[in-house]
Amino acid sequence: MLTRIRNAVRVRRHQVTIPSSKLKVGIARVLLEEGYIRGYDVIEDSKQGTLRIDLKYGPRGEDVIHAIRRESKAGCRVYRKVDALPRVLDGLGICVVSTPKGVLSDRQCREMKVGGELLCTVQ
Repeated sequence: MLTRIRNAVRVRRHQVTIPSSKLKVGIARVLLEEGYIRGYDVIEDSKQGTLRIDLKYGPRGEDVIHAIRRESKAGCRVYRKVDALPRVLDGLGICVVSTPKGVLSDRQCREMKVGGELLCTVQ
């Protein structure tokens, strides 16, 4: 998912479609709440469904998502307590964290005082 978003931003696409899952929808919801994308839709089909993400650009066409990096991988999971969550660009970027309360941004994790698996960072 992150690679498809990264590639779409690089070639200035307005939409990107990816196979849907609960985790991907949670990441898209966090990106929407934090203002990195315009919106998303889940399109149901006979298989697992498709997630369509509307990318966002600035008023002069500048990128809103400068960098999106996966932190936790299948071979090396990264778990952080709420105190150890990184501050991306001193608070200008976000971390997306999978917690027992759902997929949250690092700001929401600090408010709820809950840690979890660090999925990705967005700048």
